[in-house]
Amino acid sequence: MVGISSIKNITISGRIGAGATTLAVKLSEVLGWEMLEGGQIMRRINRQVGANIIETNKRPDHFDLEYEEMVKKILREEKNRIVQSHLAGFDVQGIEGVYKILVVCEDEDKKDKKDIRIDRLVNRDKISVEEAKNEVVEREKRNLEKWRRLYADNDDSWVYWDKKYYDLIINTYSHNKEETLKIALKAIGFS
Repeated sequence: MVGISSIKNITISGRIGAGATTLAVKLSEVLGWEMLEGGQIMRRINRQVGANIIETNKRPDHFDLEYEEMVKKILREEKNRIVQSHLAGFDVQGIEGVYKILVVCEDEDKKDKKDIRIDRLVNRDKISVEEAKNEVVEREKRNLEKWRRLYADNDDSWVYWDKKYYDLIINTYSHNKEETLKIALKAIGFS
């Protein structure tokens, strides 16, 4: 296990298909840190309540609230953890020793490359383009509706990928997974 002097834990967030999970897995391997993947936990919770991953509205609010509190507790009390979750970087504002990484997939004009994110889901999950498009568009929309209500006083402009919440932003549109990993390792002071 590799220690990083001023960093106790790392969060990695990003929109669906942006590359956050890929980066989290690679960082976990290199550093030897335990990884918590939020998507796996939410999929399990959704199955328990009879919902698919897109049916955010069927998941009772208390599951989301308890999950986010669990993430905060882990990142406050434990060390050498990588938490990959949409809201992890937003959750830990003000918690010392947590390095917050946002992974985006944007062109030179800062426009989200949804088509690339959809293509990544098709290839990763071996699903149809229509299924991937539904997951990227509909799941993101439903997540935002729920999370704006729970965490942002119904502010229609709030997004968890607002760059002000993060210490490092890496663009996977212009960097492949190896370059993305190198950027993250350099930023955290790993040599």
